[in-house]
Amino acid sequence: MKELQRFGYPIFFVVMALLPHLLNSRWQAVSITFLIFAVVALSQDIILGKSGMFNMGQAMFFGMGAYITAILNAQYGWPMLATVPLAILIPALFGILLAGPIVHLRGDYLLVVTIGFNIVFVQVVQNNLGGITGGPNGIFGLDSLSLFNWPLDSQVAVYYFAFAVLLLTLWVMHNLEKSKAGRALHYLREDQLAAESIGINTRVYKIFAFGLGAGIAGLAGTVFAVQYSAVSPEAFEFIQSVLFFSIVIVGGSSIPGVLIGVFVMFVLPEIFREFATWRFFIFGFAMIAAMILRPRGIIPATFGKIPKFLIKDSNHG
Repeated sequence: MKELQRFGYPIFFVVMALLPHLLNSRWQAVSITFLIFAVVALSQDIILGKSGMFNMGQAMFFGMGAYITAILNAQYGWPMLATVPLAILIPALFGILLAGPIVHLRGDYLLVVTIGFNIVFVQVVQNNLGGITGGPNGIFGLDSLSLFNWPLDSQVAVYYFAFAVLLLTLWVMHNLEKSKAGRALHYLREDQLAAESIGINTRVYKIFAFGLGAGIAGLAGTVFAVQYSAVSPEAFEFIQSVLFFSIVIVGGSSIPGVLIGVFVMFVLPEIFREFATWRFFIFGFAMIAAMILRPRGIIPATFGKIPKFLIKDSNHG
């Protein structure tokens, strides 16, 4: 993993920085969506991978951020960048409020509840809550991105905005892994009872994971609204939450694994789009092969290091 961090990340950053200049407009759009989905998948990894909580409603927070940006821009004339703080804070607050009553649930019980939240969110925006969500058609005609009155309306500019958001998310994830909170979440995932026995307030850290994951997903929602200049309910349905859940499982709950998971689960089917429905067979086979060959994920997450004297000689037990 250290070798990957030393050489893999710099290569990845350089390739992604140069990528939009090497692609046509269609693949630039695919690359932007890859960056957005990577941010949402990393936010899901905080809840599912780092904390071990079965959350199947991440598309709700993703959509919440997108709709906040769209409503503030279309209804109240806010610049797109000015909506970013609320697109982070409001989903984070909702994540905390929603997690409070349900974090005591485990496994499939929590899974069902988060599915319900996602369905309720889609129904709310489809029914045009308060006359501001646009109903089934959504909200269209959003302004383009601008910085200090300098328009950033090209697809390449949107790509670099999405890339900057991904870099910010990676920085947050890197610091989380090395923090006290990151260690607590790891212990919580491995064994909740043992974590409680050493003084970790598991309820607080579960709510923290939901809030942080929701805030990052909301930020990705802003980028989504910027990319398409529109939002609509079908983009945030339950099936999207299934995609993000699958990405973390297939990737292995490590940062490189999640990025590869996004490629396998999203970009790979796009490569075979010309084969129409057959591309979904390729997608399915790729997922099955990953689970058979790498049951813990493509690049499993690691935490800590076993001292060498414990594993050097079998006589040590």
